[in-house]
Amino acid sequence: MAFSRTQTVLERVFAADVPDRADIEYVLRLEDDRQVQVLFEFADRVRREYVGDGVLLRGIIEFSNFCRNTCAYCGLRAANHRLSRYRLTSEEIVAVAENIRLAGVKTIVLQSGEEDNLDADGLARIIEEIKSQLDVAVTLSVGERDREEYAMWKEAGADRYLLKIETSDPALYAELHPGMSFTNRIRCLGDLAELGYQTGSGNLIGLPGQSVESLIDDIVFFKKGDFDMISVSPFIPHAATPLAGVRAGDLQTTLKMIALTRIVSRNAHIPASTAVGSLSGGDARGRALAVGANVVMPNFTPMAFKPLYEIYPGKAGNDKMPDESMVHIERMVAALGRRIDLDKGHSLKSRSVLAPTMIRSQ
Repeated sequence: MAFSRTQTVLERVFAADVPDRADIEYVLRLEDDRQVQVLFEFADRVRREYVGDGVLLRGIIEFSNFCRNTCAYCGLRAANHRLSRYRLTSEEIVAVAENIRLAGVKTIVLQSGEEDNLDADGLARIIEEIKSQLDVAVTLSVGERDREEYAMWKEAGADRYLLKIETSDPALYAELHPGMSFTNRIRCLGDLAELGYQTGSGNLIGLPGQSVESLIDDIVFFKKGDFDMISVSPFIPHAATPLAGVRAGDLQTTLKMIALTRIVSRNAHIPASTAVGSLSGGDARGRALAVGANVVMPNFTPMAFKPLYEIYPGKAGNDKMPDESMVHIERMVAALGRRIDLDKGHSLKSRSVLAPTMIRSQ
């Protein structure tokens, strides 16, 4: 009887324009292993129907670890004076992009901390060079910027932008992000959508002060925003942050949230994040792929700088060269009966951009 109820609830969540909060809460509170498996299998069927069996690859370049913010959970925070800072040159970034393309990967993710001294014009030139020389898509993840800068980078050829909300609870957001504005975060997401970016957001699971109600809010936020990409990752405490002694996020809750995100988003691209693998003490990314994820993001940051981009400690794969990581990913995907998809992996949404009014109305 319980299995029948779980199936019925999942079907309602899947079909609803906006899922009922009580249904989402029911799913998040599932504890029986067999009922949780019903959830995971339902999400995997949605994944298979809406995005297929291919696992997309996105090659990451973490080109700078400078950051102006003091987010309570992040090792890159400006107040971490123990961290050696670095910034790759434009020539170094383009060279790494070429290596990513040689590896067969057709999406390049340019990621950095949110730094005041980011050379916006220089980044535009880097985007133009990569797009003119390589047959790739370019994703940016450099935080909150002015609309004019977003527009310039879009004009230069950037295809996508990832800006995680981390939590859709404004009070919790304010507590974890001193000096930042939840309203401005939403403004940025709206600007990105209006400018035509394939736009991604996401959250962290297990943040101190995060309740089941907060997680329900996140699922509703994802549904209403109808994002092209959604990243669901566990919180992992860093020793150089105010949350150093806090317990890490729970893997099972993270997997439930990935599954629910797949069910409500249907065809959004969802990564099996490196943080999932780092949390488990092994490679749990395969488990994330089995409950709805369809993207893996190998890290091509030069080995000398990988340890310095430490948002959280113990990042899985930091000790591997890119070719080793690629082999590992191929084996993991094959073990699931899936295949690597070397397509650029553009949005599967029926329209080219999100509805910015839906984002701004959150």
